Amino acid sequence: MKGAKNANRAYEKSSAPVNFLQIDHRVENISQPKGTIILPSSKAWENFPWVKSLFKIKPKEGYFIWVKEQGDMPLSTCLTISSPKTVQNLTNILVVEKNIKAKANVLCNSIKNNLCGTHKAKGKLILREGASLEYSHIHKWGEKDFVNPDYEFFLEKDAKLVYNYQNLLPPEKLDLITSVHSKENSSVQMNFVINGVNSKINLKEKIFLEGDNAQGIMKLRLVGKKNSQIKAESSVVALAAGKGHLDCQGLLVDEKSTIFLSPEIICKNRLAQITHEASLGKISEEELNYLRMRGLKESEAIDLIVSGFLQA
Repeated sequence: MKGAKNANRAYEKSSAPVNFLQIDHRVENISQPKGTIILPSSKAWENFPWVKSLFKIKPKEGYFIWVKEQGDMPLSTCLTISSPKTVQNLTNILVVEKNIKAKANVLCNSIKNNLCGTHKAKGKLILREGASLEYSHIHKWGEKDFVNPDYEFFLEKDAKLVYNYQNLLPPEKLDLITSVHSKENSSVQMNFVINGVNSKINLKEKIFLEGDNAQGIMKLRLVGKKNSQIKAESSVVALAAGKGHLDCQGLLVDEKSTIFLSPEIICKNRLAQITHEASLGKISEEELNYLRMRGLKESEAIDLIVSGFLQA
């Protein structure tokens, strides 16, 4: 199908061959790496009784990935909208077993810019004792799409998570919810790169340090352009003697955009250490003038400054 070919091409630019490909509501491809079980989440619900404890009702669509043995290649999934006014309602499950190191590259996107699609995703990701996961989550949407990912991560003792989220092409409306529950000696680093262009974006991100010596770092880089409204409610909550840091920075590119930062640190254990920093600013005339003197047009200079800010 044409949509499948386009989705594959989009994914090949960012990652390895796809292990799970869903277009609209159709599963187009599943490949099973050695030591890993990959199924539609509805099939996993039927096959594994323990999956039923994760959700109240049977999933309609989405993926189930169970990493049972150490693998050599990163896992990859692609969830795509290719038809007008498609409404995806996904349930995604990823489990990494004890002492296994895994990487996952996830692309969620629209094939075209004007499909007015809806992408809702409810996810639960579980890292067993001593497991580690690097999870790269990339979004590329059309100007009229609505996107609502709601992901929960559960880290058992000594587990390690690196979560990277980036919206390369933002939708019209993005509601992004992410929470991490960290047990003893576990660690999490969350990095969010949010590019707002004619967008309304709401972020709710939380790290719960639930075990002794749990560590969590959350870093947000937010850019508002062309009438964007961005609201970020971010928090680190220490329930045990852990360490956490929250770093929120926003950059306004035009006067018609707004960014609202609400960083919150909550300490419920006297031995915990939590810090935060937050800043909002605009592009300085000094930087623009310097780049213009180097021969760049104003639009090129702004793009360069924004790119550097998002990568900082």
